[in-house]
Amino acid sequence: MDQAKDQAPRAEAVAARWVARTRPVWSWLAREWRRLGAAAAILLIGGLFLHATFGANGMVIYRQKSAEMQSLKNEVDRLQKENSQYVDQIKSLKSDPAAIEKEAREQLHYTKRGEVVYVAPDPPQKPPSGRAKNEGKNEGKNDR
Repeated sequence: MDQAKDQAPRAEAVAARWVARTRPVWSWLAREWRRLGAAAAILLIGGLFLHATFGANGMVIYRQKSAEMQSLKNEVDRLQKENSQYVDQIKSLKSDPAAIEKEAREQLHYTKRGEVVYVAPDPPQKPPSGRAKNEGKNEGKNDR
């Protein structure tokens, strides 16, 4: 019991010292709480603005995704037009004798009696560019 009686004044002394040491901090916080609150609000708003602009789902990403979506829509439209052209071509090849004859003449080089077909030769392949020629020449020079 004596020990508990001895510890009580010590604990009170420690608490008094702690209050005395921290009193300037608490009094400063009491005087400046409005400024600190305003600064915290400004930092919070600034952080939210940065997140809304540059975050994972921010405006920058939104604009990139919108541009990507628009290009994909354009590609889908182009492919749908191309597909409808192919559908029309298939329908005409199934039913139109003139279309069948045209394709046979163009693709298979068929002719009617007395006709002659002239076929242009394939264009010659381009020679390698000057850079490729020079690289081959320089390889031997670099080995010396």
